[in-house]
Amino acid sequence: MLSTTERTRLKRAKHKARTDRGELYDLLDEGLICHLGVVVDGSPRVMPTGYGRIGDTLYLHGSTGARSLRVEGEVCVTVSLVDGIVLARSGMHHSVNHRSAMVFGTPRLVTDEEERTAGLRAITEQLAPGQWDVVRRPDAKEMAATRVLALSLEEASVKVRTGPPNDDPEDHATPIWAGVQPVRTVFDPPVTDPGLTHDLPAPAHVLARVTGR
Repeated sequence: MLSTTERTRLKRAKHKARTDRGELYDLLDEGLICHLGVVVDGSPRVMPTGYGRIGDTLYLHGSTGARSLRVEGEVCVTVSLVDGIVLARSGMHHSVNHRSAMVFGTPRLVTDEEERTAGLRAITEQLAPGQWDVVRRPDAKEMAATRVLALSLEEASVKVRTGPPNDDPEDHATPIWAGVQPVRTVFDPPVTDPGLTHDLPAPAHVLARVTGR
């Protein structure tokens, strides 16, 4: 079950809340980027960044020079997936069918080299499943320049909106089309790097993601 705290409890539209921790994992595993919210020198900042999940821990990474990753204290991480645009009869009732997660906590700087490598692997595999097994591993210089953070998924919430528009009953008789336009992520055939010095086809794990194959 997901935690219930004052920050994760929905105050409005409570029916959109999900309590199954499995739904949180499924959502995070499907996403490609998250948004990391921090406060730097009293000013809020939200950065899109890659992430990876291992069990009940979310891993983030970046340059050791990035101020956003050197801030001490709590952060907020969000991941959102858009499933459809909800077109209503009234301009005020348009919406978005979506799944979203919000995670609160104080990230832990990962110093153990084995865990750091595992975290970087998880982040790479989140974006491109199967890629870690075919690429060159980070060298000592690259590892020294990289900061890896671990964030517990203990305090998290999931919100889901599905279904048609919620128009007012009196608007149902108006001659205006209403419904949902589904949205999905597709992967097109890969484009080879023009700087490739070997005549190599795209690997099977990349081609496997191409939509419609």
